[in-house]
Amino acid sequence: MNEAHDHLLFNHLPIIIPFVGFLIMIGGILLRSEIVKRTAYCVFILGAILTMPAFFSGEGAEEMVEDLPGIGHAIIHEHEEIAETFAVLSYMLGALSLLGLWANWKQKSFSKILTFITLGFCLAVFFLAQKTGTSGGEIRHAEIRSGAPTPSESERKE
Repeated sequence: MNEAHDHLLFNHLPIIIPFVGFLIMIGGILLRSEIVKRTAYCVFILGAILTMPAFFSGEGAEEMVEDLPGIGHAIIHEHEEIAETFAVLSYMLGALSLLGLWANWKQKSFSKILTFITLGFCLAVFFLAQKTGTSGGEIRHAEIRSGAPTPSESERKE
């Protein structure tokens, strides 16, 4: 395995895990279950931790693909910039979740509001996750780039 393979192996996890945590947290709220909410906080923390191998393997992956035909430095740089912001937000969600887990465990008065703050912050993470995933996919999949030519009706029938 090489760093590009490592990056492909890990890069989906920080995108998917917060979504799973979000659904678990909604379930905890609807079921009024503190243990389910704690589980969601743990899932968010796991997502933040798994952001690290995805993020740190990106540089090696860049070195392997930047000189391939059809891949320019600009598209990689755009992905890198978005990924840096996403990583910071993911780490912040993990830190917020640590606080939320502690507050929930200790039954602090602000625990309930922290649950909703975490959910709101998770929406920002979703937005950057989508942007990061799309910009990363565009590096090797020209067909998803904005402005990519679409096959005409006659080409589809052939």
